[in-house]
Amino acid sequence: MNESVSKDMMELDPSLHCTVIIPAYNEEKVLGTVLEHVLQVVGGSEGPHEILVVDDGSSDQTATIASQHDVTLVRHPVNRGYGAALKTGIDQARREIIIIIDADGTYPVEKIPVLLKDVASYHMVVGARTGEHVAIPWTRAPAKWFLRQLANYLSGTRIPDLNSGFRAFQKAAVLPFLHILPNGFSFTTTITLAMLTNDYLVQYIPIDYYHRVGDSKIRPIRDTAQFVNLILRTVMYFNPLKIFAPLSGLLLAAAIFLFFYSWWFADKIMDMSITLISMASVQVFVIGLLADLINKRGQRVH
Repeated sequence: MNESVSKDMMELDPSLHCTVIIPAYNEEKVLGTVLEHVLQVVGGSEGPHEILVVDDGSSDQTATIASQHDVTLVRHPVNRGYGAALKTGIDQARREIIIIIDADGTYPVEKIPVLLKDVASYHMVVGARTGEHVAIPWTRAPAKWFLRQLANYLSGTRIPDLNSGFRAFQKAAVLPFLHILPNGFSFTTTITLAMLTNDYLVQYIPIDYYHRVGDSKIRPIRDTAQFVNLILRTVMYFNPLKIFAPLSGLLLAAAIFLFFYSWWFADKIMDMSITLISMASVQVFVIGLLADLINKRGQRVH
């Protein structure tokens, strides 16, 4: 974790009143240090900005440490998940601009003013972990690369960091999506895809990413599978043809391949199998068109 918040320090724009939401679950080892840094950058509760710590059912001294600082503390009686903590914070935020940052000391607190500087022109500004010092475990790299490539294709946009937990956004832009945002770690992935597939303006700012203090709550295999499912489901919700059209094309290609294969190498053309696969291709494409029509005719989230 960066020990100084004076480097790259920028003065906060007082016209952009912001709420800093810090979800915390068993982060007693580092929460105090993170809060001190955030308070140094943002200021206490007497200023135009507020700091909201959401204790997500911690079993350690997280809530006690938070209560010792000039912040607003909200507590979940049980652990409900990272996304649930953020949704609670968003619901209770009193400012029109929201910043989220993790409580584990991995994100550069001093970059908060950098995010705020651009959020007046964009619906969301994401701290992308592409800086000079990025301490992401190598075991997560292949899964993160695959998820990012899949999201890039399905969203039609290059996404430098799909699930960064350090970002600023306009509260009014997020509220329409709140009902579809999950309670788990995939909250940030979902809001990224939801905004991009609905033509919201999203900006990426390169930041460093430090070694976390304490144990990670990420479960690599299970969470990666959930992220894949989430990406497909979110894009299906907003842009179904991105999924149905390629699937229809694959079925059509399979039918064409089977036709030429049976023509050249088999005793007879497998007309029944080719017909069934071709019909399936048409049906999938028509379903995609209907889903896209329903999506376009429905009320837009803007």
